[in-house]
Amino acid sequence: MQTEPNEATEVAETAEADKAAGADRSPTDQESAAADKSLEAEGEGERKSVAGHYDDMAKLGANVKGEGEIE
Repeated sequence: MQTEPNEATEVAETAEADKAAGADRSPTDQESAAADKSLEAEGEGERKSVAGHYDDMAKLGANVKGEGEIE
């Protein structure tokens, strides 16, 4: 089913169109502490594993031939 946006939707979209993407506030002290605790609990090996996987996938994507290839 296809619908048409109403006037209120169009007004809201126009008001939001000029806003830049980004965080609306800085993290609280509690949020920062929770992030630091999570980072410490993760361990160096797991972080290296994720970074290695990212590198592998970036290389794989860079060498794609055929469908999905970026020219």
